[in-house]
Amino acid sequence: MSFDPARVDCWIFDLDNTLYPAWTDLFGQIDVRMGQFISELLGCDATEARRVQKMYFHDHGTTLAGLMHYHAVDPHHFLDFVHDIDMTVLKDAPPLADRLMALPGRRLIFTNGDAPYATKVMDALGITHCFEGMWDIHAMEYRPKPEPSAYAGLIEAFGIDSERAVFVEDSARNLGPAKAMGMQTVWLDLATEWGDRAKDDAAIDVVIDDLVPWLDAVIAQVAT
Repeated sequence: MSFDPARVDCWIFDLDNTLYPAWTDLFGQIDVRMGQFISELLGCDATEARRVQKMYFHDHGTTLAGLMHYHAVDPHHFLDFVHDIDMTVLKDAPPLADRLMALPGRRLIFTNGDAPYATKVMDALGITHCFEGMWDIHAMEYRPKPEPSAYAGLIEAFGIDSERAVFVEDSARNLGPAKAMGMQTVWLDLATEWGDRAKDDAAIDVVIDDLVPWLDAVIAQVAT
């Protein structure tokens, strides 16, 4: 496996647990809200709600996709509910703005979340100004990563030369389509129960366990 930053003029980042560390447990809050939403929707207890939540996530890419498929859930209502969380936990996340701005070329967010939530996260991290744009679940027409159409839409919308792009993501299964389209890929391995699901080693160019040191190494490399 190898990575050549000299080939890159477009840096594409996942958002959750990628641009902020997993120890902030922001997604833990979202997870609880999802459980509450499903429990109220189906009239079931927390145990059954969690089973349904995880089943839809694994089978459909996101819990939302499963809820839309089986229960005709309004995506805006669901996303507004589950993203009503405390962002102050991000205040202790490591500073990224200077590092991101030092990367040569364009920078984009590619997230299965929605733009209002992603913007709140980026504002809390102080990195909103670092990105040219975002491709979110609404732009994907609710066909989330790893659906190939999500990547094709991103590439077309932003005029990306996939051979000159890199995608950084904490969910290994989401790297396969990016690699198939010619991108370099970086897997942020957080040693979680879901991170290596459907992992294809051939689709991963670099494995890292911390974004900040990798960014520092890349910046040093491109500066020479």
